[in-house]
Amino acid sequence: MPRLSLIPALLLALTACSAASARDEGVRLPAPTVDAAPAAGDATAVFAGGCFWGVEGVFQHVRGVKSVRTGYSGGDAAHANYDDVSDGDTGHAESVKVDYDPAQVSYGQLLQVFFSVAQDPTLLNRQGPDSGTQYRSAIFYATPEQKKVAEAYIAQLTAAHAFSSKIVTEVTPFKGFYLAEDEHQDYMRLNPDAMYIAINDRPKVLALQRIYPERYVAGWANGR
Repeated sequence: MPRLSLIPALLLALTACSAASARDEGVRLPAPTVDAAPAAGDATAVFAGGCFWGVEGVFQHVRGVKSVRTGYSGGDAAHANYDDVSDGDTGHAESVKVDYDPAQVSYGQLLQVFFSVAQDPTLLNRQGPDSGTQYRSAIFYATPEQKKVAEAYIAQLTAAHAFSSKIVTEVTPFKGFYLAEDEHQDYMRLNPDAMYIAINDRPKVLALQRIYPERYVAGWANGR
């Protein structure tokens, strides 16, 4: 994702993305055969899949999701901010924290959306026009059950040859979540006509609506 203050970088990203957004149409995947057990109360999932603007926007339109926040996860550094993460200095990835109601959407169903339309799980350390470990594909599991479901789903998709290339998504323990700066929260909702959003991220939401109409809601999670 371009730095907000660097217009030339934005133009470069937009030029690159014309050739890099091959999976904007999304792909319908089989439902997970292993899923989390129903639980009372809300639950949380943390994912990374390239620029967090688009991943946030997708999950904000998933039925049963109550809140989505952008931030940074997966690094060893005891701090994270946009400039340091963008320079690859902290080991973190741009991530989203998804709070959801398991009675309406399961962890496995969130993974189905994540692999289907939120990102391309076969791209190593890049998504669309963005590259670097901060844009890696990752699932940060908080419980043994989340780890089990994530690994089982990757194995299921691999056995089904759901993608023509190997899935490179990391399944790694959750270490913490550093909230991103205010200007990176609700970015798609607040900037729907931004060129980066229109080219790289809006097609993901449209794919969600088309491929999983039963999961799609028109409003934005948490009423934002």
